[in-house]
Amino acid sequence: MQVENAHLNFKYFIQAIGRGQKTGRTLTQDEAFQAMKMLISGQATPEQQGAFLMLLRVREETAEEIAGFTLALREKNQPDLATWQVDLDLGCYAGKRRQLPWFVLSVMLLAQSGKRIFMHGTNEPDSNRLYLNTVLPQIGFELAESIDSAKSQLDCFGMTYLPLSLVNPRLDDLIQLRRLFGLRSCANTLARMLNPSAAPYSMQGVFHKHVDIRHQQAAHLIKSEDVLCFRGEGGEVEYNPERDVTLRFADQRGMHDLTLPAMQENWTTKQQQMHGQYLLDVWNGLTSDSYADNAVLGTLSLMLMLMNKVDWSQAYSQAYSLWHGRNKSWPFLKTAI
Repeated sequence: MQVENAHLNFKYFIQAIGRGQKTGRTLTQDEAFQAMKMLISGQATPEQQGAFLMLLRVREETAEEIAGFTLALREKNQPDLATWQVDLDLGCYAGKRRQLPWFVLSVMLLAQSGKRIFMHGTNEPDSNRLYLNTVLPQIGFELAESIDSAKSQLDCFGMTYLPLSLVNPRLDDLIQLRRLFGLRSCANTLARMLNPSAAPYSMQGVFHKHVDIRHQQAAHLIKSEDVLCFRGEGGEVEYNPERDVTLRFADQRGMHDLTLPAMQENWTTKQQQMHGQYLLDVWNGLTSDSYADNAVLGTLSLMLMLMNKVDWSQAYSQAYSLWHGRNKSWPFLKTAI
């Protein structure tokens, strides 16, 4: 069957990737685009969807496949989001287990500096991780219940968060299939690359080795925004000061990498207070936490490197000034207890 006739039966794509080591193959970017369009438009049975996603899970997706899938899913984004003039898009899908989401404080600092940040995410079934839709209300940031309320938050505070169910319901459906599979699929990677706000800059955190490289390569193929991908703490868009980190950039100059050494030598234990109140305590200066300070400063520095096109030392100097000059009584923050 020729690929241009593949819409007649989705099994063409299952056969292509599932024949085995000798005769199986990967999909081209165009094939991946067409396969995902069929899958999300109801032209694949539930059985075919499961077989396709789990075959990819076992074999792992190529950069070309990720690029094709992403472009197909971007067509299903809520269209109003692309008109919001967002500066930085953050896909927040991992959740936290060992540390609080310190990157939220970095986002707040960036918003205070005048940038507009759009965050999106979802809760995975059967996960005990701490997600943003739990943490944000704990610091006084009400969750947007509609596209309009999220736009109002963005205009008022310079930042907002929307669940994937409002941003791209079909992709959220794919992520929720974990309830049936007991495994993640490529949907989690695609959500990070979604950029529903059409921001000129996107920062993506991943957990596993080599996934950051595929993100970088896929972003280079798509060429729609400047991307920084790295292995973040817990898989989130957060700098881990205890580990060396390689930054994977894809921008107008092409693809380039930069490795930064760990900021601190001593490893911390798992965060005991997994509650947003501790974020507030650090923000308000009521609690001294060197790990938190380094995580916030490091994450903000990465954002500034991406957006301002400066080196690490310049970005860190800018981040340091923003952190120590922050407005501790920002309008939406809860009063410290």
